[in-house]
Amino acid sequence: MRSFGLILGEEKHDLGTKREIRSPYDNRVVGEVSFGTHSLLEDAIGLAHERFPEFAREPAHKRSAWLRAIAKSIQAHADELAQIISDEAGKPISLARAEAARAGSVFSIAAEEALRIPGELLSLDQVPDGTGRLGLVRRVPVGPIAAISPFNFPLNLVAHKVASALAAGNTIVVKPASQTPMSAIMLGRMALECGLPPGILSVVPCPASQAQPLVEDPRMRMLSFTGSAEVGWSLKALAGRKKVLLELGGNAAAIVERDADIETAARRLALGAFIYAGQICISVQRIFIQERAASRFYDAFLEAARNHIPCGDPSDETVRCGPMIDAANADRILEWIDQAVSTQEAKLLLAPQREGNVVTPVVLTKVPEQLPIVAREAFGPVVVVETYRALDPVFAKVNASIYGLQAAIFTNNVQKTLRAFEELEVGAIIHNDYPTYRVDPMPYGGVKESGMGREGPRYAIEEMTERRLLVLNAGT
Repeated sequence: MRSFGLILGEEKHDLGTKREIRSPYDNRVVGEVSFGTHSLLEDAIGLAHERFPEFAREPAHKRSAWLRAIAKSIQAHADELAQIISDEAGKPISLARAEAARAGSVFSIAAEEALRIPGELLSLDQVPDGTGRLGLVRRVPVGPIAAISPFNFPLNLVAHKVASALAAGNTIVVKPASQTPMSAIMLGRMALECGLPPGILSVVPCPASQAQPLVEDPRMRMLSFTGSAEVGWSLKALAGRKKVLLELGGNAAAIVERDADIETAARRLALGAFIYAGQICISVQRIFIQERAASRFYDAFLEAARNHIPCGDPSDETVRCGPMIDAANADRILEWIDQAVSTQEAKLLLAPQREGNVVTPVVLTKVPEQLPIVAREAFGPVVVVETYRALDPVFAKVNASIYGLQAAIFTNNVQKTLRAFEELEVGAIIHNDYPTYRVDPMPYGGVKESGMGREGPRYAIEEMTERRLLVLNAGT
């Protein structure tokens, strides 16, 4: 059985309390992890605070070299990391391999960005008092960063926070999700093996009830949180004066115009709705189809959902829809579906089946917009489809959501695409593909209840640094 200690200077197996990590698919024990306490988090914060000044002075080429070494180590351990992700998160193994590959890419991208953190030369003689003076602006690391990550991408979302923090010259303390801590600890272990000085990166799994110091301690200068909107905004209220980066939830919408490639749109949206049991912040949750294309779309979409999204054991190479993370979430999504159907307005186009924590794809239509399955983040293998005549009302429906992470429009009309870009209140519009599309260099993040700030190494580095100005008096 795998055994992991928490990362506190070095990997410590003799600290904290041992906790079993179980598979969401079959409940078997897949590892044992040391969980920290309030006091151990305090120790990690103290270490990050102590080591920050020295690490902030490290030249860019050294930070880049550490990041490249970590990227190579991730690539070398990709199969092991994928298996850990699949075991602890129930993620289908093919998707877990993709996540491991992406994590390596994130560190490679951050290694490049560490070498080109921008600065500015300002001409100050635009006003009389600026004559003979020059302004130099550089970005400096913000300080120790508290990172709290979710279960659904237990390696890659940690990689985004850690790689960007290190590239900028910050120390960082990571609290991974309690359900999925092993891949984050494995990353911390590899960073130490690659020569990253002890104390720059700490990984301390702990119950949420013990994590308060990460949010409230003034020695932590920034909080980077990925998770639910409810938790994220509550943490922001507790964070005091520190900078906050929030990557929160959504209920991603897709618009399918009649001039689109309908069959391709249907296949891609089925994949975006149901892979990983819909447990992705930008999973497709709402689909709007132009009424003249509805019949063709429904036929292709339901065929794809029934026959091309294999469900079940995440170790099966063909499976795309594995288990929900736990029984409580499987119960919740079925309750939301039952609530919709009980209104006698909603129609079930594809009914769920459940085996353990595996819930098969579900398709609903005519659901009242105020119900949770439409209005809130489902985070499960369910999608609500509707038809429309004109774009203006459907743009209004997309924007009526409290969320604004990503949306998609399928059309071959450039003007309609640009209208969506202008009018939809989201962090990104994806053209002719599902709103689940993300590659790691993108500035990823949302508006409204979906968060604040952006990830993606270049953009996260901007969030994790501050501008500092030097005014040179060249006239004396």
